[in-house]
Amino acid sequence: MSIPAFSDIAKPSNDLLTRDFYHTASANLEVKSKAPNGVAFTVKGKNDHKVGAISGQIEAKYTDKSTGVTLTQAWTTTNALDTKIELDNTLAKGLKAEAIINPLPASKSKGAKLNIHFRQPLFHARGFFDILKGPSFTGDVVVGHDGFLAGAEVGYNVVTGSITRYSAAVGYSVPEYTAAITATNNLNLFGASYYHRVNAQVEAGAKATWDAKGGNASGVGLEIASKYKLDSSAFFKAKINNQGIAALAYNQLLRPGVTFGLGASVDTQRLNESAAAHKVGLNFVFEA
Repeated sequence: MSIPAFSDIAKPSNDLLTRDFYHTASANLEVKSKAPNGVAFTVKGKNDHKVGAISGQIEAKYTDKSTGVTLTQAWTTTNALDTKIELDNTLAKGLKAEAIINPLPASKSKGAKLNIHFRQPLFHARGFFDILKGPSFTGDVVVGHDGFLAGAEVGYNVVTGSITRYSAAVGYSVPEYTAAITATNNLNLFGASYYHRVNAQVEAGAKATWDAKGGNASGVGLEIASKYKLDSSAFFKAKINNQGIAALAYNQLLRPGVTFGLGASVDTQRLNESAAAHKVGLNFVFEA
C-alpha cells in the first residue's frame, strides 16, 4: 500500500464515520458532466437546515494527461473565485505542485497559496505555503514500512518566527483493517480510531477522542459506525455516538448516472421533544 498523507492516516475510519450521511443538510444536489473537449463540469447545491441557507458552487476542471497539468476553476454563491493549477509528476517523479488563487470580489480580499506534495515508496511529505496571510507555512511528513506509519505536522509563522501548531500520529494499515492514534491541536486533542473490512459486504469502525485541555471533565467522546453493502448498487450505513445521536443512511444507484441518498439523524435522549432535535436529508447525484 502507498504511504498516506498525514491527514489521511486515519482516513478509512474517518470516511466510514462521516461520508454518505445525508442528514447534515435538508437537500443536496450534485450534477456532473464532461464536455467533448475533456472539460469536466460539476455543479453542487445545498439547502441547509437553517431557513434560507442555500449555497452552491460550479466547477470546471481540465486535465492535460500528456503534460500532467490540471486547471480547476470554481465559483460559489458567496462570490468566491477559486483557481487551482496542478502539476503532477511534471517537475519530478512523485512531486505534485499546486498553485491556488482565491479572489473574493465582495470583500475585495484575495488569497494565494502554494502546496507541494512529494511521495515516494517509504514516505509522503507535504508543504503548504500561505503567501499573503502571514506568510505562514505548514508541513507534514509520514514514513512507513510493512504497514506501520508514523507522522508529524508543524506550522510556522514567517513574520513572528514562531511555531503555531504541531501534531503527531502513528498507525498501522493493511487492506483489511487500519488503526491510528493521533495527537493534534498542539498535542492536546487525542484520538484513537479503528477500521475493519469484515468481508465484502460489511465494514465497521470506531473513534474515541479526548481533549486534554478539558481535563477529566470533558470526558471521552466515542463514535461507532458500520456499513452494509446490500448489493452492487445499494448500501446502508448506521452510526451512534456517546451523546446518543444516531444516524442512518441509505444509498441507491437508481440507474447508470443517477444516485439517490436518504439520511436521518435522531437524538435518542430527546425523542419526546420537537422535530428540531432530529434531522432528515436527501441527496441526488446525476452524472453524464
